[in-house]
Amino acid sequence: MKKLYTLLLAATLVSRVSFAQDNCASAPAIEPGYYIVDAVNGTDIPAIACSGAQVVASAAEWYTYTPDADYSMTISSNVPGVTPIDTRMHIYTGTCGDLSCVGGDDDSGPGYSSIANMNVSAGVTYTIVWDNYWTSSGFTFSLSVGDPILNAIDFTPISSPVGSALGAIDMNADYLDDIVEPAGQILNIAYQQPDGTFSTISHAVSGDIYTDPYWSLCGGDLDGNGFNDLVYAGGAASFIWADDAGSSYSETGDENYIFCQRSNLVDINNDGNLDAFVCHDVQPNVWYINNGTQLFDWNQGGLGDTPDGGNYGSVWIDYDNDCDIDMFIAKCRGGNSPANINQMHRNNGDGTFTEVGEEIGLADNVQTWSSAWADYDNDGDMDVVVGASSSANGMHKVMLNDGAGNFTDVTAGSGWDNNPNMSIEWVPADFNNDGFVDVLGGSGGIMLNNGNMVFSPSNVGFGVGPMGDYNNDGFIDVANGGTLNMGVPNGNNYITLNMRGVESNKNGIGARITLFTPSGQQIRDIRSGEGFRYLHSLNGHFGIGQDTQIDSLTVCWPSGITDKIIAPAINQNLVIIEGENIVNVDEQVTAETFEIYPNPATDAITLRGTTQSQVIISDISGKIVETTNAMQQRVDVGHLAPGVYFVQANTAQGLQQKKFIKQ
Repeated sequence: MKKLYTLLLAATLVSRVSFAQDNCASAPAIEPGYYIVDAVNGTDIPAIACSGAQVVASAAEWYTYTPDADYSMTISSNVPGVTPIDTRMHIYTGTCGDLSCVGGDDDSGPGYSSIANMNVSAGVTYTIVWDNYWTSSGFTFSLSVGDPILNAIDFTPISSPVGSALGAIDMNADYLDDIVEPAGQILNIAYQQPDGTFSTISHAVSGDIYTDPYWSLCGGDLDGNGFNDLVYAGGAASFIWADDAGSSYSETGDENYIFCQRSNLVDINNDGNLDAFVCHDVQPNVWYINNGTQLFDWNQGGLGDTPDGGNYGSVWIDYDNDCDIDMFIAKCRGGNSPANINQMHRNNGDGTFTEVGEEIGLADNVQTWSSAWADYDNDGDMDVVVGASSSANGMHKVMLNDGAGNFTDVTAGSGWDNNPNMSIEWVPADFNNDGFVDVLGGSGGIMLNNGNMVFSPSNVGFGVGPMGDYNNDGFIDVANGGTLNMGVPNGNNYITLNMRGVESNKNGIGARITLFTPSGQQIRDIRSGEGFRYLHSLNGHFGIGQDTQIDSLTVCWPSGITDKIIAPAINQNLVIIEGENIVNVDEQVTAETFEIYPNPATDAITLRGTTQSQVIISDISGKIVETTNAMQQRVDVGHLAPGVYFVQANTAQGLQQKKFIKQ
């Protein structure tokens, strides 16, 4: 049962706490109630930030709270009857000079106020710090407690190898999620090691960086050299390029002004090269078409083409199951002007897009900075939680896809209708590996998917940060401030997919994965850039609960190639290379027994194990492009266009077929 100890008059509260809140050593002990901070001007500054950017402020105000029992604690600067202002709050345990982050918040509440909700333990002292990162003005905050929230998902906090992570992405091509922290001309990368530790290197980025990624970060292999690059989105767009060894970085930028919000990497024109898309807050959106030589064609207007912008949370997903990628934009301002209505841009399959938000039921004016897309009911299509950042135009919406790309509001009774937490960040992941996708956002909480389009809150005590698997155990971890929150294995099984495009972009961004187990099906779309600010792992992660086998998985790549893998092993990181497991329409071809090498090939292939007869090479469409004699063994393929091909030849076991990739 919730209890809020209402203290005396505001003046009494001020006299009670204002005389000794400027430093850690004399921080006053407080109880649940309301408190007024005259100004943020204390000169004792915590060494690490637990929320927001890892930037130490210049002033802070200190408090402590020691619960007499186990509670759920909520601290909020969004107080009824008081106009909220932009605040930042940190929660620590430990002693002065040796504090460790356990919670905090920056910007979750209305007016960029702070709201943190976490479980606290009897007898433990929690140090609460408000700093002046955003403002030194005074404000009011509340502390309230209630019964502990049942944690259906457990995390173990450990110290982060970097101060403030913005991204989870494999930076050295070893298929393990690394942690990136951009810091001006320095790019800090904590490289995950096979034993779960990290080796951190600070790379000096050559070139003049036009902007820091203070609004958002996205990443992927832009030039196809096998190593991931980054895009910083702030007051402009900066491209950070990895060299051909993945060991040094350089920058090229765009001097054009962009009031950046969410950024994404996606192959907009489906030519095999990743393009960059950037939401513009005050003008039509901007996107860069990649010509494959570290040069981009600037485009503005036509995707989110409202003159005064209002574009905040773009996410590229396949909402209509046609295996090409569409784009949803979450708007933030509220009201009924075009700049305030959420949009869906349907991919027409020919490089053009049509805005269909109203037609399919997603043209809503709820104030939102981001949306969480996933197949929440595992019926084979993408649903969406549109998370509110303000209640001015209504609260969260849960929209159910009918399979034909039309959406119905099913918020009532979903649990989201009783979720009071607001946030600019809402991101999907299966945190407990039960086979149903959950949502992280709000004040230190995960909305746990019960599997029937009903969600339950599970407090975890930290907010959104870059999500990945930081110890390669198959459970999603979350970096937040200076802390890594490591998902605790619970016995559920999983599979993680590392995508490697050949015809498609190298990361397979935009690919649709469908997984079949005895419990049913699940789907994922590979994305770079979701939620609002952070870069999350590019891998495809599936929890499969207590299922002990996977029947099959299919990948529809952006190129249109479809791979199918039968019965892959569970509890592994599986690398999927485009074209290596192509769905073959010729059922007469039996198991492969002859060999092709090298594969992939550049100039020629060599055949081994064939008998004397004609060899036929056909392309992905079935068109014959080459015939030769198998006894020749070496076949020239240098004249063929890059792509996936099939070789048919006779062997001692009969007619066989094998595929190879021409680079």
